[in-house]
Amino acid sequence: MELTKVEMPTGSNAPVRKSARRLRWFKETLHRQVDAISAETGILYTVDDDEIRALFLRWLKAFEAQKPTSDNDRLDFVNFASGLMLRELITSRPAKAGPLPEAADMSNPAFFWPEGYLYVVLCLNIRAAVFEQDFDIQKHVSPFMDEVRTWWSFKENVMAEDPNLAIGFFDLFAGVEPTWHMPSIFSARHGTHPAGNLFEADTKTALDEGN
Repeated sequence: MELTKVEMPTGSNAPVRKSARRLRWFKETLHRQVDAISAETGILYTVDDDEIRALFLRWLKAFEAQKPTSDNDRLDFVNFASGLMLRELITSRPAKAGPLPEAADMSNPAFFWPEGYLYVVLCLNIRAAVFEQDFDIQKHVSPFMDEVRTWWSFKENVMAEDPNLAIGFFDLFAGVEPTWHMPSIFSARHGTHPAGNLFEADTKTALDEGN
């Protein structure tokens, strides 16, 4: 599957890994992703910006609490942080999809679960931008992105059972070995080290003019 691409905002000239920790940047990126998917699928979305602010603050708190100390963990922490964001998006549901187009193919994840698809693609695109910029790595998605049975399981599990499983499913879609046991704990992932202060994140900076 080719993801619905979105151009990342560049006004601050900061790297994506830092820009993603600013509310204004994240809000603009989400709206750009909504517009891009609407243009591709014909589905119109409404977005609650107040919910975006609330979920962003929860994500930032979780992000800061689990920053790793080892440089060896930097790459996988990008995966984990992206999964955390997916969890918060699914929990808060800031986007609502309108009616599907006539003759929508329900085997296409974009139509099977429009909101979930939006959130997954957004997080994958931000992750890919960080990998390309910081590690010079081109990231591709897993074939599971095309499988509606996987999406059915994803929706059922995270909506009815445990939102933390969104982190494991994000790994699955990203082509990373999922951690299903305690997926919301970074130190439980394979080969990680205790949390610390590798990444500098400033909550006040993150909210810069973000209202």
